[in-house]
Amino acid sequence: MNTDQLTHLKQKLAFDTDSWDVYEALGREEPVVVVDGRSAEAYAREHIPGALNLPHREISAQSTASLDRSKLYVCYCDGIGCNASTKTAFKLLMLGFEVRELIGGLDWWKRDGYATEGTDAQIGTQIACGC
Repeated sequence: MNTDQLTHLKQKLAFDTDSWDVYEALGREEPVVVVDGRSAEAYAREHIPGALNLPHREISAQSTASLDRSKLYVCYCDGIGCNASTKTAFKLLMLGFEVRELIGGLDWWKRDGYATEGTDAQIGTQIACGC
């Protein structure tokens, strides 16, 4: 067994998640908060149902004071060409939150056939819990 590779893969799973895992966690009503780290304008156009809009530029101790630190915060942005999810996860982690990044962001969420909300919403599979 390659222990370096095992360590790498274990860490990767601790830091990232994918659309299916998020969809399933939301459907089971697990203590997960999906966070859109993009601007309010981008969020208004299209976002994951039930996502909290918390633009990374506005994250501070004050802007997150009312958030429940016992939950897992899954951060996303447009997709692999955007780093707002990384900036969001980094800032929340620095404030003591448990975080993961959504691999592929909104782009891969839609590619996997899940519905979105907003003015440019995509029809797709709805989250079963009605979030």
